[in-house]
Amino acid sequence: MGELFLGKPDEMVLAFDALLQTTSSWSPNSVGTATHSIVFTNSKAWLIVKPMKTVLDIKFYYHEEIPSDRFHKISNYFGKYAHHIRVSDAEQLDNEFFELIKKGYDYALK
Repeated sequence: MGELFLGKPDEMVLAFDALLQTTSSWSPNSVGTATHSIVFTNSKAWLIVKPMKTVLDIKFYYHEEIPSDRFHKISNYFGKYAHHIRVSDAEQLDNEFFELIKKGYDYALK
């Protein structure tokens, strides 16, 4: 997983660490790597984190569009909606952020 963060800003790495630390208490939950991304799974993949040049692109799926200014992009993906949030530092990982991604976590358990 560390190779995905080589040459990335420290703030972005700290943001991922904060994400990992908070979601580690959600059970079931496991974390693994895929090509260019980190995948969080419970019964299905529920969160995909792609370290980009200066931001983390964090994507989860939900059965409908969730209204929030936090989303960089929302796209329809075979009847479900991919919600993308981009963060560059840990300060952006507030309660609202975790409430949003928890929707994706819960949705994947269904």
